[in-house]
Amino acid sequence: MTTVFTNGRFFTGSGSGGQDDASFEECMVIENNTITHVGSVTDDAVTQAKANGAAVQHLGSKYILPGFIDGHMHLLLLGQSLQKLDLDGCTNLNEIRTTVSAYAKSHPETPRILCKGWMQSMTDNEALASMLDDLDSRPIYIDAKDLHSTWCNSAALRELDVDGMADPPGGTIHRDENGKASGLLSEAVVFSLIWPHLARVASMEDKLNALRGAISAYTACGYTGLVDMAMDDNSWETLLILRQQEQLTLRIAAHWLIVPSTDPSADLAQVERAIELHGKYNLQTSPEFRIAGIKVICDGVIDGCTAALLEPYTLNGISCDPLWPAEKLEPVVRRAVQAGLQCALHAIGDATVHTVLNVLEAHANRDGRHRIEHLEMTTAEDAARLGKLGITASVQPVHSDPDILRAWPSLIGHERCRRAFAYRDFLDGGATLAFGSDSPTAPFKPFPNVYTATTRKSARLPDSDETVNPNFALPLVTAMTAATAGAAYSCFADSITGRLQTGLSADFVVVDMVWSKDKLLQATVEETWFNGVNVFRAKTN
Repeated sequence: MTTVFTNGRFFTGSGSGGQDDASFEECMVIENNTITHVGSVTDDAVTQAKANGAAVQHLGSKYILPGFIDGHMHLLLLGQSLQKLDLDGCTNLNEIRTTVSAYAKSHPETPRILCKGWMQSMTDNEALASMLDDLDSRPIYIDAKDLHSTWCNSAALRELDVDGMADPPGGTIHRDENGKASGLLSEAVVFSLIWPHLARVASMEDKLNALRGAISAYTACGYTGLVDMAMDDNSWETLLILRQQEQLTLRIAAHWLIVPSTDPSADLAQVERAIELHGKYNLQTSPEFRIAGIKVICDGVIDGCTAALLEPYTLNGISCDPLWPAEKLEPVVRRAVQAGLQCALHAIGDATVHTVLNVLEAHANRDGRHRIEHLEMTTAEDAARLGKLGITASVQPVHSDPDILRAWPSLIGHERCRRAFAYRDFLDGGATLAFGSDSPTAPFKPFPNVYTATTRKSARLPDSDETVNPNFALPLVTAMTAATAGAAYSCFADSITGRLQTGLSADFVVVDMVWSKDKLLQATVEETWFNGVNVFRAKTN
């Protein structure tokens, strides 16, 4: 079937004016699932298609963009988080307690109270089980907004049986003066203990419904692809079952999470599992559902004082090392590169960024499109190295929202804050930018992501004029490209999708918007098309 889409503004990237100049065409032709022409309504290809009986769809001067691709997210965690109590609107301990208590009373049937959206600053950097124990007798798990810590009540700690457990490599069980778990579990404890536990106790149907909810939410926002950045056997099994039961409406590329161990052979065994799956599910054999590479979480987060910085934290003088020192990371990277897998390395602090850049420079091939995730604090010298080494800057502009960074000046000092989220430096150094949301740690809608990247203002508080380092703001064309073509490039999907271009898949979104960075929060998705099929249409009044 052939369809001519006309009377629209089809975004094709930068025009002749450069980064700030957007280029648009007025017509697009798709045949079955492929774009066969993008250009003028008077072009011969359009005339011929109409003469041969093509359907014609008038788009009312709306903007047509390539389908968005979330370059960094967590699909099953997102689906499960959509069902959790959101504490994002709370500002202090009293509000958290009131909200959790009310939820527990209104949900007597649930076996656990699962919450999200807590930030350490809400509770003056305290997270004790005793602060929750009187609210309910059931286990209470409260995810930090960054997903790098979980605040538990005593029932949850007992369920996890952490009291007699030693701290795992790269993780911390926070303890009281008697050595008993006090309520906060951080870093690798979350990834290696809490996530697997909650996955085990959830039914398969619950997990399938969580995935369905996440995919439906993404499609409604204009996404036609995503990169899952913490894949494990549990999530993969659930995805396989879902794929057998129904047709997926977006492309999924996944990075296998490598959890640190004290045994180097155990680290490499996890890489071998990723290699095994990649051999079956790869770009050639399964382009819409595949294992792209490995993911290594090399440090923590600044809000928790667990990101490794070149200088100690201003607030408390803490100085921490990367979770994966170079000598531990190198064999993992070497084996993955040898097997043709992409390496995606989480690095937030400037010390960790420097370490992983050195490892990639020494052991990774330039054409492997290896990636560094987050890059929240970088020196100018290391920011320039990304492009020189061919490393993708995988960033999440929603994390640079001024409203969630209020604790940073006290944590690291005003001077270091001036180097935060240096996206323009990455661009000027020649790095490919790929946008993601890191959902469920942050909102996943694409337009707020692009808004914050281009204005450096808050999408959470749109009436505020507060900015974070506006000198690092990106042109609108660049940001929109990073959310589409850049994210496709980051996972080797650019030969399939990411642009409105002849020969690529008909993945696109119809948007009612004004092409202005200041108007992006008012943009609304009207239709999402995946592989030439309309998979979402907004309801009309």
